[in-house]
Amino acid sequence: MNQLRIAFRGLFKSPFVTSIAILSIALGIGANTAIFSLFDQLLIQSLPVDQPDRLVNLSQTQPIIGSTSCNQAGDCDEIFSYLTYRDLDQQQESFAGLAGHRSFGANIAIRNQTRSGSGMLVTGSYFPLLGIQPRIGRLFSPADDENLGEHSVAVLSHDYWESELGSDPGVLNQTIIVNGHPFTVVGVAQQGFKGTTKGAEPDLFVPLSMRSQTTPGWDQFDNRRAHWIYVFGRLRDGGTIEQATSSLNGLYTSIIQEVEAPLQEGLSEQTMERFLQKEIVVEGGRRGQSSLHGEAQTPLILLSTITGFVLLIACANIANLLLARGAGRSAEMAIRGALGGSRRRLLAQLMSESLLLAVLGGVASVLVAAWTLSIIGSLLPPDAVEAMDLSLSPGALGYTALLTLGTGVLFGLYPALQNTRSDLASILKSNTGQPSGARSAARLRKVLVTAQISLSMALLVAAGLFIRSLVNVSQVDLGLNSDNVITFGISPELNGYDDDRSLALFNEVERELAALPGVSSVSAALVPVLAGSNWGQNVSVEGFEAGPDTDTNSRYNSVGPNYFSTLGIPLLAGREFTESDVQGAPEVVIVNEAFTRKFNLDGRNAVGKYMAFGRTDELDMQIVGVVEDARYAQVKQDVPPLFFTAYPQREGMGSLSFYARTDLDPTLVMGSVRGVIQSLDPNLPLEEFKSLDDQVKENVFLDRFISTMAAAFAVLATVLASVGLYGVLSFLVAQRTREFGLRMALGADSGRVQKLVLKQLTRMLVVGCVLGIGAAIALGRAAQSLLYGMEGTDPLVVLLVTGLLAIIAVSAGFLPALRASRVDPMEALRYE
Repeated sequence: MNQLRIAFRGLFKSPFVTSIAILSIALGIGANTAIFSLFDQLLIQSLPVDQPDRLVNLSQTQPIIGSTSCNQAGDCDEIFSYLTYRDLDQQQESFAGLAGHRSFGANIAIRNQTRSGSGMLVTGSYFPLLGIQPRIGRLFSPADDENLGEHSVAVLSHDYWESELGSDPGVLNQTIIVNGHPFTVVGVAQQGFKGTTKGAEPDLFVPLSMRSQTTPGWDQFDNRRAHWIYVFGRLRDGGTIEQATSSLNGLYTSIIQEVEAPLQEGLSEQTMERFLQKEIVVEGGRRGQSSLHGEAQTPLILLSTITGFVLLIACANIANLLLARGAGRSAEMAIRGALGGSRRRLLAQLMSESLLLAVLGGVASVLVAAWTLSIIGSLLPPDAVEAMDLSLSPGALGYTALLTLGTGVLFGLYPALQNTRSDLASILKSNTGQPSGARSAARLRKVLVTAQISLSMALLVAAGLFIRSLVNVSQVDLGLNSDNVITFGISPELNGYDDDRSLALFNEVERELAALPGVSSVSAALVPVLAGSNWGQNVSVEGFEAGPDTDTNSRYNSVGPNYFSTLGIPLLAGREFTESDVQGAPEVVIVNEAFTRKFNLDGRNAVGKYMAFGRTDELDMQIVGVVEDARYAQVKQDVPPLFFTAYPQREGMGSLSFYARTDLDPTLVMGSVRGVIQSLDPNLPLEEFKSLDDQVKENVFLDRFISTMAAAFAVLATVLASVGLYGVLSFLVAQRTREFGLRMALGADSGRVQKLVLKQLTRMLVVGCVLGIGAAIALGRAAQSLLYGMEGTDPLVVLLVTGLLAIIAVSAGFLPALRASRVDPMEALRYE
């Protein structure tokens, strides 16, 4: 304790310098802690279930024949048909059990309140396999899988029960309406369990056997070509992933060869051969199943590297500070040694000061980390913020403690060793008060500053790459005009509407919106534009010959009259859909340019040709228009072949997204739009209610997020490096004061002295930039998948950053150089 008091007094003899050091540490550790908190949540944390390390996820190799419907739980190679899942579950012997699940959008009505939320369809083995216990009531069991459509029971999530129902135990046995179907609440899941899909935390769970009731018009339980279930399992005690994979694939091969292969039609020999060789891949599943794991991995590793560089720069600054302080305290250390203080005792004293400095910075870093996470939250879309916990996790706080200890040792050990060298007697005899190792310490300071320059160079290049990539993204020609457009979705089928009632409501919504002051055009679409949704169909087109393995897939949308004029998509030939394109009228389609290229329709001459989609060869739909290519699901994806049908001609249109173009600021009209929906059906929730501009921004939020964070951290690193450079040059000038005085006394002018200082600066700058370019190239290559329209080794960015860093370095070195040139020769000769 006495040693800590001495360390505290020693540090705050120079309160300003110590405060700057603590701030540097806090910024460096805080940035790392904030990013690690996200890293921990998305890539490290296991599910809060029993023995998560025994869980495994299942996926299958290509080709997957038939329809695929994947979502936030993972890619489309991770889904199975219901019948395949049942076969595997009933016949496997390698697992304690298998379970299936799938998230779905839910309109939830209870106690006269309706809200839009999310649900999860789960098999009866889901909760038992995870070891989840009910908070109240009961959970599902395998009995809830029997007799499809006959188990109208629901389990609420603990969060929903707590936030929406006030933790009322009386909710048991009450009726809850989910997508128009009544369910009986039989239980509440245990606290802390939020499902197995990060980013899709459900409000409630219902038996997977009830999918037809939660998804009106859906009936694919008996279709082996319909892939939609995500599957995981629990290994038997003592079993390994390798053993389970071998055993399960023996069973899967039998299912493929004896059951599924005979059902396939129209496959070439090569495709059938690949189909017969399909396998199941078994991987660790302790984190659950979520597409966020893959999507977040590269950005978070990259940001972790960037913040690591920031911390190294901060540590180099503190090490330089301690070396400089040590040079000034060399006489003190000599006297302590002469009075009997051992080197170990002196070393312990100096390390106590370093660790105390690190601890003070570490404590402050918690505030910096919390502030950084709040900024991150402001950069993310609302849905992402709701799906993530932006508070500091216990793991992140533990990481902060380890980082604090590590940084204290990192920046404190060498200065302590340097300042307690055994040649203390020579210091007492010297009239300079400097140890004989002062030159080696000076060299180390130069090395540290050079390292800071190189790390700053790498970070600035990385930031430059992301900023230029964002500029490229912002300049993408969307093919449509997103200005002054309001968008929202409604799903009347989820409130029990049949097709006729839904269509009547859609027509009424369009009429009411069009009548609002300031609204100039209104339309609707089945697939929301630039929202990440991809709907596809295999098509047959007049005059296009397709072989067994020919790709005949096209993206698809079903839209209303005035859709293209409302969104500003130019019509190249033919006409738009009109009010007369309804059921009973000849079926018509409109295609984009990419569609005409893929199916050899000779551009605008496609008008008048016939086509069909689905599993029919009857070409009964006439192409009546061709429109320019416009982005479909993603801003950064090339425009796919795309055909549009008129939604009034289609059956099963239970949900649509609406678009209203306004002559005013959209925010001034949004209240009126909400009022229209509430007047037509007060129990119908609005979905994704926003401006189309905001939708476009959310579509590329990752680009903006990475660019902003990389730029912020690069600026922070550069400021720290500049401070370090200024400090080292100032110290070196102070050390060479006598030398500069002699030079000027012997005739050197002030310009020559300035050049000597700037020469030292130039050496460090050149070496730092060369090393930094190498690190920048490595970062650029690692970030290549996140860049758009450019390479990770873009020479223009490297050139601009080199020039910027040179300007910053010269600015940092200007005052020390100026101070050196103004040394009074007579004063310098009396310096020592």
